[in-house]
Amino acid sequence: MAKEIDGYLKLQIPAGQANPAPPVGPAIGQRGLNIMEFCKAFNAQTQKEKPGMPIPCVVTVFKDKTFQIKVKKPPASHFLKEAANLTKSSRNPGREIICQIPMSTIKEIAEKKMDDLNADNIDQAAKIIAGTARSMGYKVIESGKLSVDEKIKKATLVKPTPTEDKAKEQKDGEPNDAPQANAEEKK
Repeated sequence: MAKEIDGYLKLQIPAGQANPAPPVGPAIGQRGLNIMEFCKAFNAQTQKEKPGMPIPCVVTVFKDKTFQIKVKKPPASHFLKEAANLTKSSRNPGREIICQIPMSTIKEIAEKKMDDLNADNIDQAAKIIAGTARSMGYKVIESGKLSVDEKIKKATLVKPTPTEDKAKEQKDGEPNDAPQANAEEKK
C-alpha cells in the first residue's frame, strides 16, 4: 500500500549547502520533518552539482512524517547568466540590452532544462528559454556569437546613487520647501 501524502513543499536551495538556518529550517520544521535528516539527504543528492548553484526541489511530505525529495535543474536564468558570465541581469529589460545571445546557446540550455520544461521538442523548449532571456534584457539573435555590453554590465554592479535633492532632504530630515514656508508664516 502506498504512503498517504500530507502535502508538498517547494524550495530553492544552493547545491550542497542546505542547513537548518532559514529559509530551509522553518519550512521543513513546520511540516514536522527532521531538519538535519532533510539537509543530509538534499546535500547528498546535490553533491555532484557545482557548489552554490540554485537547485529547485519539491519535497513530498507523507503522513508518517517521512519525505521524498525530487531535485530539478537550476533555473533558466541561472544558465543564461552563466553563459554570458554575468552576475545580474539588466535593470531595465526591454529598454537596455545587456547581452546578445545566439539561438545555438539557447538550444544548449533548453537541452539541459528539457526535463523540467513543458515542451515536446527542443524547438519549443528553446522558445521558452528565449522568452526568459528577453525578460532579462538579452537580445536573442539567430546566428553569431555571444556578446556582452560591458558598459551596462558595470552599471548593473554599481548601486544607484541618490540625487542631490534627495540627499539633502535625508540630511535635514524635511523637504527643502518647508523651512521657507515656516519663515513666511512667522512674519
